[in-house]
Amino acid sequence: MPSVGVPRETFEGERRVALVPELLADMGKRGLVVLVEKGAGEAAGFPDAAYEEKGAHLASRDEVFGADTILLVRCAGANPDRAKEDLPRLSERQTLVGLADPLGQPGHALELATTGARLFALELLPRTTRAQAMDVLSSMATVAGYKGVLMAAERLPRLFPMLVTAAGTVPPAKVLVVGAGVAGLMAIATAKRLGAVITAYDIRPAVKEEVESLGGRFLELGLEGGAGEGGYARAMDEGFYERQRRLLAEAVAQSDVVITTASVPGKPAPRLLTADMVRAMRPGSVIVDLAAERGGNCELTKPGKDVVDKGVTILGPANVPATVAYDASRMFARNLRTFLFHLLDSKAEDEILRDTLVTKGGEVVNARVREALGSPQPPSNPT
Repeated sequence: MPSVGVPRETFEGERRVALVPELLADMGKRGLVVLVEKGAGEAAGFPDAAYEEKGAHLASRDEVFGADTILLVRCAGANPDRAKEDLPRLSERQTLVGLADPLGQPGHALELATTGARLFALELLPRTTRAQAMDVLSSMATVAGYKGVLMAAERLPRLFPMLVTAAGTVPPAKVLVVGAGVAGLMAIATAKRLGAVITAYDIRPAVKEEVESLGGRFLELGLEGGAGEGGYARAMDEGFYERQRRLLAEAVAQSDVVITTASVPGKPAPRLLTADMVRAMRPGSVIVDLAAERGGNCELTKPGKDVVDKGVTILGPANVPATVAYDASRMFARNLRTFLFHLLDSKAEDEILRDTLVTKGGEVVNARVREALGSPQPPSNPT
């Protein structure tokens, strides 16, 4: 019978797990034997007993990596310091599925290719209707947008909602969300529920309607921008970002909270907030930079750390979804389950498998990843 392995994550601070007990019945119906490394789900709130109760086999790491298909939250470049420890456990008969940061860290995909194993990187999923149920980036961005607002509310020395009390009226906090993708839209919705006054900006004018439907005001700067590949914001030149920063400065200075979410796949996060812009904010204001792992949208961001500059707090949280590990794992696992079943059912190459397949037969076969490596075009018929 085909087997699926679920290892314990080794990336520092990673509390998520790639498969949760509630989905094991689905695996059993497909005739899959599931091996779960002991302790794999504990940090996310899923004890070993919960996996055993649903039919999984608890196993050692070596046993788990003997499975036909390995499901991970982070592999290859998404776990650059530790993933190489598992390379000797892999062979050409195996398939890995998970986050791998293949465009940002393509060299790690090259290392994994030497094992002969197939790697499917979920960051490369096409933005299509068929792939929507597999889109882990959108799921995790939803979690990050929600948690980012809570981080800001905790550190802001003001209340978010307007309150009318015997002690007088408390005005609502003013929140600016920069980047109205999935994380930004969730941040808008969460801040609105907490009672803040919301303004949002994005270089894609098409998102104005979505911002307004959530109760935010769309900030129009008169700059031409647009969507890049897959609906993501595309990278712009430095002249564009300079004009953008100049026009954003007033909105930033008037805000109590700024939440930045702007990112471009496989590239450093665009620099949107300068030190001067931060220092024009009122003391006590808070910036939450959800792009910190890609270098940050704010000049003063330090990934994984909190910075206070002239009374303004800049939070650079890393791996935000892992701070809500229970539900983030459930969402991730559902996306992964859908992808796995699609992989098992597919008789021929399709867009989803072609776009996400990174390594096969000892080679990096993905055109985008090979381009990032500076290599020639991939071989034909990679799947």
